[in-house]
Amino acid sequence: MKIHTLIPSLFACALLLAGCGKKEKSAAGASAGASAVATLEFTANDSMKFNLTRAEVKAGQDVKVVFTNIGSMPKAAMGHNWVLLKKGADGKAVADAAVAAVATDYIPAAYKDAIIAHTKMLGPKQTDEITFKAPTEPGEYVFLCTFPAHYAAGMHGVLVVK
Repeated sequence: MKIHTLIPSLFACALLLAGCGKKEKSAAGASAGASAVATLEFTANDSMKFNLTRAEVKAGQDVKVVFTNIGSMPKAAMGHNWVLLKKGADGKAVADAAVAAVATDYIPAAYKDAIIAHTKMLGPKQTDEITFKAPTEPGEYVFLCTFPAHYAAGMHGVLVVK
């Protein structure tokens, strides 16, 4: 083999190997330094039920909740929202106070500090998306619908932070 054909071949191999090394280093750095967004898809129906009563995320992770009311009854009779409470907050107390909070779509002002995140109150076939940072303290965090009587009917669950 002549030297003028060997040098370009060696150079091409060196570039190929160098390129592979850089890709591995870059990918490892990206995965180690970034946390993927956890997307949680919840639905609610006219039977006052969420499709999920338990979901898990990592502590401090960015969380996107996509919430859809798949029911058909009017919002005034069967509206739904998704409300996440701080650790240790009393879901029943929040739901009880929400009954009088018609003007704020059943988000009670007295419990504003107990709420981490919430969607809008949705009518039939409506969807809302919210994004928030998961709590940094591991544990179970209650989520619920604050429309009157929905909590009592079982429309609540837990977001487990690991």
